[in-house]
Amino acid sequence: MPADLAVIGLGHHGLPLARAATSAGIDTVGYDTDPRAVAELAAGRSPVDGSLTAAEIRRMLSAGFRPATDPAELGRVRTAVICAPTPPGPDGALDLGAVTDAARALAARLRPHTTVLLESPVPPGTTEGPLRALLESGSGLRAGRDFHLAYSPGRLDPGSRVHGGAHGFAVTPKVIGGLTPACTEAAAAFYGRLTDKVVRARGPREAETVKLLETNFRHVNIALVNEMAVLCHELGVDLWDVIRCAETKPYGFQAFRPGPGVGGHGVPVDTVAGHRPLRLVELAGQVNERMPQYVVQRCATLLNEHGKSARGARVLLLGVTYKPDLADRQASPADEIARRLMDLGAAVSYHDPYVPDWRVRDLPVPRADSLYEAAAHADLTILLQHHRTYDLQGLAVKAQLLLDTRGATPAGAAHRL
Repeated sequence: MPADLAVIGLGHHGLPLARAATSAGIDTVGYDTDPRAVAELAAGRSPVDGSLTAAEIRRMLSAGFRPATDPAELGRVRTAVICAPTPPGPDGALDLGAVTDAARALAARLRPHTTVLLESPVPPGTTEGPLRALLESGSGLRAGRDFHLAYSPGRLDPGSRVHGGAHGFAVTPKVIGGLTPACTEAAAAFYGRLTDKVVRARGPREAETVKLLETNFRHVNIALVNEMAVLCHELGVDLWDVIRCAETKPYGFQAFRPGPGVGGHGVPVDTVAGHRPLRLVELAGQVNERMPQYVVQRCATLLNEHGKSARGARVLLLGVTYKPDLADRQASPADEIARRLMDLGAAVSYHDPYVPDWRVRDLPVPRADSLYEAAAHADLTILLQHHRTYDLQGLAVKAQLLLDTRGATPAGAAHRL
């Protein structure tokens, strides 16, 4: 059966879009080359940690959402949105392999008058360059004449009560940039069914660069407060109090907070092929990548100050996901922190209400069942992620030694990053 929409790639980018479209009454098919992911969805389960709940997927299925591995489905839709993952490659640049595969699968079945949209994070120039070439050569159709082509950066905030989930699409403005004005309007007509506000960029390169700027903005500002955290510790200054006061300024300041490292799916891009590197972003990446090492150094120092060695110390890690109240561990700094602690000879265990099993170096990490009992038993407890379920005041009383990397405990209740 034909559908209004095909979402290509059923991961962190594609699943929320499919849910929002289904909730808006759009007949949606989800295409993925991974049969396991499709089977999980068909059975009412999410193949991606922290993306959608089982109840949300069941509602999608009952509303007509169809997950599929058959590429023939792509030739029966009016709109196709490519949401393939673009992880960093060995050289740090975004790997466009999955986008290329998606484009080829779509091109072989592309029909005239279809609107093709790209949402995957990509370097500026991808939509009107490689993607357009693949679609045109594979279909014999011409972008801007026979089919519409546009880019729109993904903007959902996973786990957010305001800007996450299907509701997040409605209240978050959607930026679009089409190859031609007609392409832009075709994209606007589609996204206008999902969001209250559509913002038209001058073209696909501008829309692609919006994503580049937004992601790099986050990483650069996190790097700044991470550097401030190190400095303030050396000065004996309470950085969290500094931030609390600074964010009362009604203009020219946006509060960011330090942490043990930067995780998630938004990869900073410090260079675009053929162009000079963004030196500030490159430096920010170096700062953020050093934070897990800094956390471990602080741990060793704290243990020393309390007459204990890191070797043989019992260390409990609290919250190993990259974001609070989500099961997603994508690029979480917890993995590197655990590895470094193990290298020092520490006995590492963890607690996380969203992660029933965790492996580091292919070895299972012991999971604490009773949080308070584990904290009382551990020589050092490290809060890496502040899940809402954690009673930090009670935890500060029970723990022998507590390092708070999120500034979430009451002032004076724990050692802060």
